[in-house]
Amino acid sequence: MTLTNTPDVTPAPAPQTVRALLAWLWRGFLHRHKGTLGAALVFMVIEGSMLGLISYLIKPMFDDVFVAGNIGMLWTVGGGILVIFAVRAVTSVLQRVLMTRVQQRMAADLRTGLVDKLMRLDSAFHQKNPPGYLIERVQGDVESIGLVWNQLATGLGRDVVSVIALFGVALWIDWLWTVLALLGIPLLILPSLLAQGFVRRRARAAREVAGRMSIRLDEIFHGIAPIKLNRLERYQSDRYRSLTEERVRSEVGSAFGQALIPALIDIMTGIGFLCVLYFGGLQIISGDKTVGDFMAFFTAMALSFDPLRRLGNLSGQMQAASASIERINGVFAEPVALKDPARALPAPVGAPEIALRDVTLSYGDQTVLRGVTVTAGGGQTVALVGASGAGKSTVFNLLTRLVDADSGAVTIGGVDTTDLTLSDLRGLFSVVSQDAALFDDTLRENILLGRTDITEERLQQVLDAAHVTEFLPKLPKGLDSPAGPRGSNLSGGQRQRIAIARALLRDTPVLLLDEATSALDTRSEAVVQEALETLSKGRTTLVIAHRLSTVRDADKIVVMDRGRVVDEGTHDALLARGGHYADLYRMQFRDDA
Repeated sequence: MTLTNTPDVTPAPAPQTVRALLAWLWRGFLHRHKGTLGAALVFMVIEGSMLGLISYLIKPMFDDVFVAGNIGMLWTVGGGILVIFAVRAVTSVLQRVLMTRVQQRMAADLRTGLVDKLMRLDSAFHQKNPPGYLIERVQGDVESIGLVWNQLATGLGRDVVSVIALFGVALWIDWLWTVLALLGIPLLILPSLLAQGFVRRRARAAREVAGRMSIRLDEIFHGIAPIKLNRLERYQSDRYRSLTEERVRSEVGSAFGQALIPALIDIMTGIGFLCVLYFGGLQIISGDKTVGDFMAFFTAMALSFDPLRRLGNLSGQMQAASASIERINGVFAEPVALKDPARALPAPVGAPEIALRDVTLSYGDQTVLRGVTVTAGGGQTVALVGASGAGKSTVFNLLTRLVDADSGAVTIGGVDTTDLTLSDLRGLFSVVSQDAALFDDTLRENILLGRTDITEERLQQVLDAAHVTEFLPKLPKGLDSPAGPRGSNLSGGQRQRIAIARALLRDTPVLLLDEATSALDTRSEAVVQEALETLSKGRTTLVIAHRLSTVRDADKIVVMDRGRVVDEGTHDALLARGGHYADLYRMQFRDDA
């Protein structure tokens, strides 16, 4: 798939090997940083090779300096060791800085790619996957992969070179000693395989629990008022605590499995050292080997201990990361159901006619619309009324292609919605709903939404028309006051007026009003209704309303029930005819009375 301004990621099975992991990361994210990565690898190779040189200089230090008493060699060996440590220090700093840059850029690309893909997936996907679960994909799983990648690249670029250099010195001194030192390797094979499978299972469980924890936090923080009102603090705290305990068990199990392989390396090293000490000691006593030979060999094997442990630990860490890779891969592999047409038609100009003709739609086994036909003439105001679940909001979703119909046609200005690009189609609509979607930013940014082409004069006109200027003086920073999370710093009426100002600024030919005044008090409703009347002038307007008094003046009222259109006409005509609308109106009139 190709992501706009984001990495090109080809979904593939989750990597099971180091080679597969590197290929997956390179193909999706790392190839654009190959210059920086190449420089970092060069510095890592230099840093890793320094350990071999240190162990190499141990032999002349003991044989020529300590035993033979050659003072000239003292300065040569000492100066060589100083240069080696200086080079190692400089290359260590450089490779760490470069690798951190690559890691962070890779994580940024991966997170951006995930967010881009998630925003393009349809409503059905988001209904099945709660926000907390998706947040954990973008944050926790990417962090896990980034850390393992850094350790993996460092291990392959520095630790492998260190081990090769050190084993090279050991082989140069005595190949038999080297073979003896590695006698314990066969003991690692079966336990390592078992440990890898165990780590993979525990890591997968830990990532799943992390997702559920994010879901729980999302529900707690978004529902803090109902939690307080219903005294659910202890209940929610206990539920979250049980998840934290489950995660502790999973993480501890994963850590045990990851630590097991380095521990086995310790045992292997101990067995090898015992063998070398016995046979090497006999050779030194007999005069076949020098103390310098043994100390150089011992230093090489001792210095290889830490890189061997790190490389052994990589296997467990990669198994832990594979659980995150599986989950991220699942998101990238998710098909995008709603796509732009291969040959898009131009969007209609002016206030267009809107029509649904014999439209049916089902969500799984549940039929939502059953042969719905609705027409709104250009510039008309058409109201959709009916009980909850009648299918009114689904009509809006079809018009904006949040979903596609199973059958029938949805046209705007005579053009089928599937023949327009999603961008062009949605650019035709302004939406004002009951729950005005405000972001945790300033009021100015909530209205402009990133636009930089709006003059202050035009912005002031919009603020006046939406009655926003009436409450701005009451706010501490006026238009630059923060809206708060989901607009929590504003009242319901104020949020609606900000949403109306946003819609006025968009200046689109079609207006969708979804219960825009149903949650407001009488005074706020009157102000917002006046702003909506200003907004709807010259536009084709569709209104969803439960308060039938707000749609009396609509050009046409469409009555829906259980996914069907059961009647339509003007307010007076529908009342005169009796039927479903008249029943709804009398019921509301009685309730209001």
